[in-house]
Amino acid sequence: MGWFSEWNRRKTLFLFLIMAALMLAAITVGGRVLADEAMVTDFSRKNLAPCVQYPFGTDWMGRDMFVRTITGLSLSIRIGILTAAVSAVIACFMGTAAACLGKAADGIVAGIIDLVMGIPHILLLILISFAAGKGFWGVMIGISLTHWTSLARLLRAEVMQLKESQYIKIAGKLGMGKVRIAWKHMMPHLLPQVLVGVVLLFPHAILHEASITFLGFGLPPEQPAIGVILSESMKYLTMGKWWLALFPGLLLVFVVVLFHFIGDTLMTLINPNQAHM
Repeated sequence: MGWFSEWNRRKTLFLFLIMAALMLAAITVGGRVLADEAMVTDFSRKNLAPCVQYPFGTDWMGRDMFVRTITGLSLSIRIGILTAAVSAVIACFMGTAAACLGKAADGIVAGIIDLVMGIPHILLLILISFAAGKGFWGVMIGISLTHWTSLARLLRAEVMQLKESQYIKIAGKLGMGKVRIAWKHMMPHLLPQVLVGVVLLFPHAILHEASITFLGFGLPPEQPAIGVILSESMKYLTMGKWWLALFPGLLLVFVVVLFHFIGDTLMTLINPNQAHM
């Protein structure tokens, strides 16, 4: 009966995984649909506390905080997807190059990784975002160039192990080039690690986007981003407008936890040994 309970466990995990993915998809699509409504102002309803009509209340310009929060989270998720994908591509290239192109390439990549990881993360993000002109592209470039290092180290270690496999050595002796070996024989083994790594990069990307935007080095203030919403709400907390920060902050944490759950569940489903942990 052990295999039957194991099968039920995996089915349950897969079901929860689908539910979490659907919730994130609903937030992403909902934010796109409500983007125009998030900018609507109505001073006759400003600073309303949470109620049935406005579950997250309204701000000092009469804007619906529920609509603005969903729109901001949708933007954060889209930025997270794009930056995680770019970071994964960089990590794949760097990790594979370090393991396959000799000691010189390994030393160069290790030096770049140590340099990136040696600088305080938020400081490096701010510097790159500011140098790139801030805004959407500044945030994109900053997060993409600072979030690949851990995944690159993991992939390098995986490739170093694969290089010792007999079929890899045989392929090299048969005259197959290093690039072809990496693409044809190594990449299929690395894809599960890359997939989990990309998903686990999402929460970091979302939190760092919100952080640098909150500090004024990210997205412009006219955009209904989570960082902008939280930054603006700070001015009104002392006036008792607690809902301006509470609900956006809670939903941001909820989205981050969902991404972590999806990443951990994928890891468990891909690696059956972890299903017993």
